Amino acid sequence: MNDAPLPLPAGFHCHVANIGIKDDTDDFVVVVADRPCSASGLFTKSSFAGPSVFVSRRNATDHRAQAVVVISKNANVATGPTGLANAEEVVAGVAERLGIDAADVLIASTGVIGRQYPMDRVRIGLVALSRSPTGTDTRTVATGIMTTDTVMKTAEARAGAARVVGVAKGVGMIEPDMATLITMLFTDAEIDAEALDAMFRRVIDRTFNCVSVDTDTSTSDTAIVLASGAAGRVDAGELEAALHDVALSLTKQVARDGEGAETLIEVHVDRAADAAQAKRVAKAIVNSPLVKTAVHGADPNWGRVAMAVGKSTNEAEVDQSKVVIRFGTQEVYPAPVDDSGLDALASYMRGDEVRIHVSLHAGLAEATVWGCDLTDGYVRINADYTT
Repeated sequence: MNDAPLPLPAGFHCHVANIGIKDDTDDFVVVVADRPCSASGLFTKSSFAGPSVFVSRRNATDHRAQAVVVISKNANVATGPTGLANAEEVVAGVAERLGIDAADVLIASTGVIGRQYPMDRVRIGLVALSRSPTGTDTRTVATGIMTTDTVMKTAEARAGAARVVGVAKGVGMIEPDMATLITMLFTDAEIDAEALDAMFRRVIDRTFNCVSVDTDTSTSDTAIVLASGAAGRVDAGELEAALHDVALSLTKQVARDGEGAETLIEVHVDRAADAAQAKRVAKAIVNSPLVKTAVHGADPNWGRVAMAVGKSTNEAEVDQSKVVIRFGTQEVYPAPVDDSGLDALASYMRGDEVRIHVSLHAGLAEATVWGCDLTDGYVRINADYTT
């Protein structure tokens, strides 16, 4: 693993600390820009969304922000008016310390649901926040937002003279319906706010909205991008490509680090009637417990893939005689596979990444999604999560 620092893009600094929510690791993260930024935020559609989502959704409506604060190991969800007041106090406290407008501060929280912030500790943490943070290492930000993650998640890419750097956390309760888990992307490119928002929405739809670990949409899903403008304007196509590369890398890292996961699953569906059908079928495959356990057991049981295709479509949409199913590049349906071929597939599926490719022959659309296998480790982690 490369332990070298990964600098934030120009115009950003960070403050990372432990304020006592976690026992022995950092749990309080602030990233601040030198000036207000073009920004975009996408959030969970869950009806049980937490106060952090309400506050950030409101503050991001003008597509402008200057700072993001993340509290880790406490989701502050289902905490009522007190929880909302506490989230507002955190935002106001960060703004006061940094000397910026509270409306330009976004907040995200992650961790156990139903517990109030320990505000006595949070207030001490706010007082300790430097008025001019000097941190620049993205890796400390990525570590500070972790909960049950086993590894920090970072990625970077270039767009002309500008850089894009991103972090993410999340390994469970991941089936996004707008953004996903918590991810933050920072760039020093200069871009108009409305253009950045449209660009970010396209990127998220092709990356984070295509990942699923366990079909469960989080109450706290938050995806944020801030553009400081310090590097000046760059080609819009190059910037979108860089944002996509960073988001896709983080998407795969999240799927690979799914709770208890041992294998990354990539499902590609093509020759679909439209993009919605392609994505629906791909998600049905990657979310199927039977497919997930087959991958975990290195069992090339294509019948489970056929089942997932069947349950997510109807006879008017898909002609089963035209469907082609592959593991890796090996066709398993409709062409039969002999015993030696099955042995080779089992060996392939013992690798750390398995690709399932389904052609529906119903049109020209396609989609790719990512997930992970289902192991006894997932059950153990979630059985013991709060105890």
